[in-house]
Amino acid sequence: MLVNPPLLEDNVHHPLFPPLGLTYLAAVLKRDDHEIKITDCPIDNLDHKKLSKELVTFEPELIGITSMTPTIKSAIIAAQNAKEVCPNSIVIFGGPHATFMDQKILKEENSVDIVVRGEGELTLQELAQNEIIPKNLQKIKGITFRNDNKIIQTPERPFIQNLDDLPLPAYEYVPLEKYRIHGKIHLPIMTSRGCPFQCSFCVASEIFGARFRARSCKNVVDELEWLRDEHGANAISFQDDTLTFDRKRILDICTEIVKRKINLPWGCQTRVDQVTKEVLSKMKKASCNLVSFGIESGCQKILDAVKKKITISQAQRAIKWAKDEELFVAVSTIMGYPGETKEMMHQTLELIRKIEPDDAWLCIATPYPGTDLRKLVEKKGWKISSNWTHYDTMHPVFENPNLPSEELAEMRTKFYNNLYSPKYIFRQIIKGYFKGNYYSQLMAKTAAGYLLWRIRSKIR
Repeated sequence: MLVNPPLLEDNVHHPLFPPLGLTYLAAVLKRDDHEIKITDCPIDNLDHKKLSKELVTFEPELIGITSMTPTIKSAIIAAQNAKEVCPNSIVIFGGPHATFMDQKILKEENSVDIVVRGEGELTLQELAQNEIIPKNLQKIKGITFRNDNKIIQTPERPFIQNLDDLPLPAYEYVPLEKYRIHGKIHLPIMTSRGCPFQCSFCVASEIFGARFRARSCKNVVDELEWLRDEHGANAISFQDDTLTFDRKRILDICTEIVKRKINLPWGCQTRVDQVTKEVLSKMKKASCNLVSFGIESGCQKILDAVKKKITISQAQRAIKWAKDEELFVAVSTIMGYPGETKEMMHQTLELIRKIEPDDAWLCIATPYPGTDLRKLVEKKGWKISSNWTHYDTMHPVFENPNLPSEELAEMRTKFYNNLYSPKYIFRQIIKGYFKGNYYSQLMAKTAAGYLLWRIRSKIR
């Protein structure tokens, strides 16, 4: 049984997409004819009590629980309850948080038996094929487990080299009809793994390696067709860290999308130094509606500090190219990075005002386990919160003498109150309903909801 744990009261993220990682794990297990169940607690509105009932009903031999850092507290509660109601089951943790905190989790939580580190498909497949005894576990790469009160880490598992060998995500195990955004079925796809860039706030290159590995053009577009024809997708979200890293490949994918008349709006994220006017134009012709760039800061000193390896002029140029193609342009930035001052933060806000993106994510610097940012904050001796549920880029979780938490929160709130204005809604309506941009339609509705919430809050 594969579990996405329940949301706790202070978890603010609700699922927009099916849990892609769990559906890949299920697809690999399915090839070996295992009996499988995926329980996505947030989408099914299950609390821990209801999850326990699901576990008792299914009686799984293996219980795989995934978790990002903000949901690790809930994952641990799920593991404790699992051991109570299914004492003979083996509880396995996976995900980024467990990968970097494997030893701490196993030392502190007897309810967790094994941690799968990094890329998990082949590791879980081996665990399911073997009797769970120390002799067998020693031979399985990429896991951490407990044996006679000792924590054992096996060697790292080599990354999957041919991603075309992976089966299609097993969506038959999740209620796809529940994953709707404003009534539309919006499905994810991941076409590559590995990130050659080592930004200080990110662990992508640690989880999936620093070498870019990609699926073939045919394999990707076959899945797009399958998502549309077999699962009724109305839109697609590419989950790759940098979709356009291989320029020839993205151009070939776009050509094939047009050739096969896929006709699905899609969005992606990439870097400002990994696009050209030609690439963005070809993406637009292939029904791309949205491109998201991590510009991080309007201050070059901070860009260098986070090891982004881009310039402000590159960001301005890439965004202009994307806007020229009438794409919905989203940008993400970091607030409160060590060494940043109020003046530097205002440079970022001024850059956003200047480039006028369609959406902007002001992410508060968050020192996730495994990041260089966490090492930096620890080296400075600054107090770091141990409340993992606040590690969501919306809550300050470490003290920063230059930018106190209250000021960061106030600047962020003021920014969004100004951004999601009646003028913004009108602009997105024009772009969405008159120019056919799917994401502008979504954001017009989202911004209207935000504005209505603000009005109601003031009335109350």
